[in-house]
Amino acid sequence: MSMTDPIADMLTRLRNAVMAGHTLVAMPSSNLKAAIAQILKEEGFVESFEIVEGEIPAFKILRVNLKYLGDRRERRSVISGLERVSKPGRRVYAKRTEIPWVLSGLGIAILSTPRGVMSGQRARQMGVGGEILCKVW
Repeated sequence: MSMTDPIADMLTRLRNAVMAGHTLVAMPSSNLKAAIAQILKEEGFVESFEIVEGEIPAFKILRVNLKYLGDRRERRSVISGLERVSKPGRRVYAKRTEIPWVLSGLGIAILSTPRGVMSGQRARQMGVGGEILCKVW
C-alpha cells in the first residue's frame, strides 16, 4: 500500500509513541526521514536513530530512540508537540527572512532547502529559504 504523505506518517508515529510512553519507534525508512531524524538528534529531541535491514532486504527500517527526562512517574518526553506544515495538497514555502520561529526559539522548524534538509536556525545562518516540512517543540 502506498502512502500519500510519508512525513506525516513519521510524525504521527513519533507523536503516538510519545503519548504511549514508548522508548523505541520503528517505521519504513527513506533518505528524507533519515535526514529529519538526524536533525531531531542534533537538536536534542531524540536520543538516537539507526537504519536497519527489514524482513525483505530491499526495504530498510528507521528505528528512533525517544528521549525522556525525569524518573519513573515524573518521566516526560522532550518532544511536546509535532506539527506538519507543508502538505501534499498545500505546499508552504518561506524566504530566508520569513522562516518561522517556533515558540520563540524553544522549538525548531525543519526545512527542505536547495542545500539539503536543515533546521530553521541553520537555514537563517546560511541565508537560504525553502519548503517548511514541520515544526517540533
